[in-house]
Amino acid sequence: TSLSSNFSSPIFIPSGKSSSQSLPTPRSEDEILSSPGLKAFFFNELKTATKNFRADSLIGEGGFGYVFKGWIDEQTLSPSRPGSGMVVAVKKLKPEGLQGHKEWLTEVNYFGQLHHPNLVKLIGYCLDGENRLLVYEFMPKGSLENHLFRRGPQPVSWAARIKVAIGAARGLSFLHDAESQVIYRDFKAANILLDADFNAKLSDFGLAK
Repeated sequence: TSLSSNFSSPIFIPSGKSSSQSLPTPRSEDEILSSPGLKAFFFNELKTATKNFRADSLIGEGGFGYVFKGWIDEQTLSPSRPGSGMVVAVKKLKPEGLQGHKEWLTEVNYFGQLHHPNLVKLIGYCLDGENRLLVYEFMPKGSLENHLFRRGPQPVSWAARIKVAIGAARGLSFLHDAESQVIYRDFKAANILLDADFNAKLSDFGLAK
């Protein structure tokens, strides 16, 4: 899978605000903080990018909802034909998940403004009617958990394991030093995702207090 199907999340503590402060459920674009690097997708764009959210595009499922594999143009970020353009992971919120609404907004407002080579990149979001989705870079080697605890074609080399450990540590260090005072409370193999070269990136940033 690209993004972990385990949707547990860290805590974000904004500077100067109480950690118990609740975030509003997203109902309009006005509640989304300005993030110049994020694209606001239309639902139909992501529907096209994921082949209408077909079963063969499904790559993960969790409490937040479902994760689908999709394709977008690398320059325009518009949907492209399967197998062409840039591969992305699209999280689709389950409509009945109230907690998911809050986590969706938090993911956009906080994680969308945190940029580091060892954090999974949030490319954009969708707030279209009742539809709420998140679009991430695709992590082709899946989670570290899959490589460590599930039988694969070959074990991960020690050199690759050290590379992953260093990358994950750098991601943690960045979060701990960030202005938003991010406390990543669920550091585990399932939340460490790997790109094609075994570069580690932390994922699942959904709960803010």
